[in-house]
Amino acid sequence: MSFLYLASLAFALVGTGLLDYRHRLALFGGAAGRTALIVGAAVAFFLVWDVVGIATGVFFRGAGPWMTGVLLGPELPLEELFFLILLSYSTLIAYLLATKVLSARGPR
Repeated sequence: MSFLYLASLAFALVGTGLLDYRHRLALFGGAAGRTALIVGAAVAFFLVWDVVGIATGVFFRGAGPWMTGVLLGPELPLEELFFLILLSYSTLIAYLLATKVLSARGPR
């Protein structure tokens, strides 16, 4: 059992959190509740999407030596949850950072 992929996802989450902390964008910008709600809703949406895809045979778990082998459900690896959290949180941070940069530039 390898934790390489899970560790990589956790490392990326920490990096995203540090970017958030540095620029005070979401979680560290005084909107922890809203951030948790937005990321949680996005993760829930994508988990439902995954479950429907698994049930219809579109999605399946690929085997690899870098994954833990821990499953949250049939064909749903633990790493998928961390990936969805990273996807949702990093998208929120990218949006808020772009908004902050564009508003700092002022009107053209």
